[in-house]
Amino acid sequence: MSDVSRETLHDDNPQFETATDVIQRIFKNSSDGSSVGMAIADEKKRLNQLSQQKFNKPQSTRFIAVANQKGGVGKTTSSVNLAAAFAESGMNVLVLDMDPQGNASTALGAEHGSGILSLYDVIEGRAEISEAIQVCPDFENLDIVPSNIDLSGAELEIAQLDNRVYLLRDSLREFISTSHKHYDYVIIDCPPSLGLLVLNSLCAVHEVVIPIQAEYYALEGLGQLLRTIQLVQKGMNRELVISAILITMYDKRTLLSQEVYQEVEQHYASLLLKTTIPRSVRISEAPSFAQSVIAYDPRGLGAIAYREAALEINKKSTNIFNLLDRLKKE
Repeated sequence: MSDVSRETLHDDNPQFETATDVIQRIFKNSSDGSSVGMAIADEKKRLNQLSQQKFNKPQSTRFIAVANQKGGVGKTTSSVNLAAAFAESGMNVLVLDMDPQGNASTALGAEHGSGILSLYDVIEGRAEISEAIQVCPDFENLDIVPSNIDLSGAELEIAQLDNRVYLLRDSLREFISTSHKHYDYVIIDCPPSLGLLVLNSLCAVHEVVIPIQAEYYALEGLGQLLRTIQLVQKGMNRELVISAILITMYDKRTLLSQEVYQEVEQHYASLLLKTTIPRSVRISEAPSFAQSVIAYDPRGLGAIAYREAALEINKKSTNIFNLLDRLKKE
C-alpha cells in the first residue's frame, strides 16, 4: 500500500461530520415516526450551515485526475460536481474533459459538437488549451476544455509517438505557466479505461481521486486500477499520489453499501473520504439540464454531499504539498 499512497494522509479536521453521519443520527435520535419529518427538516437546515464551512485556497495549483477504469461509478458526476463545489467556494477551476463521450462537457454547459475546438485538437497539437477553453455558464470562475467522440481515435494516432504519454502534460504545463489566470484546481475527467488517454492524464497530474460505486463489482476493479497507478508512479510520474477514494451511489438502507464502505475502509482508511455520495434522482437529472447538481439543486442532499467531499479534499492540501515536496527531493 505504501507504494501507491506514498504516505498516510491524516485528516486535518478529525471532527468533520458528514451528511451520512447526520442522517444516521436523525433516525437514531427520533423516538417515533411523527418526529422524523421535523428532525429531517432541522438537520437539513444544519447540513446547509455545515456546507458553508470555509474552503482554503491551496498554496499552489492542485492537479487532480478523477479515474476509474470501470464505467458507471460516478466518475464524471464526481468530476463536474467537485469542480462546481470548488468554483462555488470562490476557487478558480479548470476542467479537462478527457473522456470521448463528452459527458463532463455536457454537464458543465460547454459546446462540444463537430467543429468546436476540443481536447482532441490539443492532444493532436492543432490547438492550444487557451484556444479551446470555454466558461461554464453557471460559474464564471469555472473553465472547461471540452471533448467529443473524435478523441476516441487519438489513442491510435499518437501510439507511435515517443512522448505519447506526456502530450497532455506538456500542453497543460505550457498553458499554466503563461495563463494570466491562476487556477486553484485543475481537474481531469478520465475515460473508463486504462489506455493512453488515462496514462496522459495520470502523467499530467499530481493526485488521483478514485470514485467507487457502493457495489461489489466496483471493488473487483480497484486492484487493477491501483496496479496501473503504481506502474505510473514507478516509471512515468514519480510525483503522483492517490489523495482520496470517494464512495458514490451509497444507500444507507442496504447492507451491501455499508459492507462496501467497510471493506474499503479496512484496506485504505487513510485515503477513504468520510463523505459518501447518496443515490439521488437530482444528481442524475442535472446533466440533462446541462448543469452540475451544485447549480441544479443547490440545497439538495446530493449537492450538499459533494460540497462536503470537496471540503474534505480541500483540507488535505497542506499534507499533499508536503508529501509532493518530499517526493521531489528523493
